[in-house]
Amino acid sequence: MNDTNLRIYDQLHVEIHPTNQAMGEAAALYLVETIQALHQHRETANLIFATGNSMLHFYAGICRHHPKVDWQRVRIFHMDEYVGMRADHPASFRRYLHEKVIDRLHPQAFFEVRGDTPDAVEECKRYADLLARYPADVCCLGIGENGHLAFNDPPYADFDDPQTVKIVKLAEKSRRQQVGEGHFASLAEVPVEAITLTIPALLAPPCVIGIVPEARKAEAVKAALLGPITEDCPASILRQASQARLFLDEESASFL
Repeated sequence: MNDTNLRIYDQLHVEIHPTNQAMGEAAALYLVETIQALHQHRETANLIFATGNSMLHFYAGICRHHPKVDWQRVRIFHMDEYVGMRADHPASFRRYLHEKVIDRLHPQAFFEVRGDTPDAVEECKRYADLLARYPADVCCLGIGENGHLAFNDPPYADFDDPQTVKIVKLAEKSRRQQVGEGHFASLAEVPVEAITLTIPALLAPPCVIGIVPEARKAEAVKAALLGPITEDCPASILRQASQARLFLDEESASFL
């Protein structure tokens, strides 16, 4: 029996699943099928991956279905990293991705945002050049508790950003989310700047997959899908992305 609730908000297709685990499994299968279709006419596929607790069931699902994809024909980017963050820090997004997916799937390449580089501006340029060299086919993203996409927080988000990768200040609510998820012991420990892909870069791929479970995201989901399309809620721009599919569970969709 299929308990999926399918809806459309403007141009955005939304799937609502009964549980976080069911949502993660459905999104993982959707990604696997997308990669399989790409490999029918392309030697390699380029993916952008997000991090955070919301992605745990999604990545577990990908790992369960990993034999269905030739991961040696896949390159993986990620979308953000804290400025000054070393790769082995427990809160590093590079470390997260290695532990949850990279070291399990062994893709052809994993391009890391080097947060601890001595020149963050040059690192933005280097990573933008990599994205230009290997344009992403799929972007797998989440929505922050303040509606952010990657680390494009209100009031710093720009729907028409001319850059691909940039240094951003982090909103306090975004930093508090990192404490709430257990990545830092206190707000004072959370860095105040990050390197992030911009919103146009996140939405450039021909396939965008949003994975947004849990009750703590319900207010952001409501604002994104029912409120105005505005940079005050960066995720609202997904409603103009006809190539996107948003996966929710009943908790994150509870205010719709």
